Amino acid sequence: MPEQSFAKHAKFVPAYHFVLSFLVLATFIGSIVNLFQSLDDHSRLYNAALILALSTALLFFFAFVRVFPLKAQDRAIRAEENLRHFALTGKLLDKRLTLSQIIGLRFASDAEFPALAQKAANEGMSLKDIKQSVKNWRADHDRL
Repeated sequence: MPEQSFAKHAKFVPAYHFVLSFLVLATFIGSIVNLFQSLDDHSRLYNAALILALSTALLFFFAFVRVFPLKAQDRAIRAEENLRHFALTGKLLDKRLTLSQIIGLRFASDAEFPALAQKAANEGMSLKDIKQSVKNWRADHDRL
């Protein structure tokens, strides 16, 4: 696996992010066009409306197939980082930390994690600020 850093940690799956997203969006737009072209021809209207309904369902499915696993991973990351902080300091993470901040903290090495977590809680750092503050990047190759 290539080494991760702030500049190179986002994960793209070309077949999903580019090919499938284009196909789903093109199908949805095409179904809208088809419906408008069928407004004058009542024999095609039912089929056009059905195709639009199916392509809308496909669009929602495409979004949910990405969002739902990420939500589950976010919960796992919160639990893992809370456990890691407890193992390193004997205390749970600060309650002021948001989920976004905790997700950013997962990239910090064990040596800098407790101090960066405290700084993030005190200063209300953004996800981007936290990631940019990490000196020794801890790679996460399992994130989808």
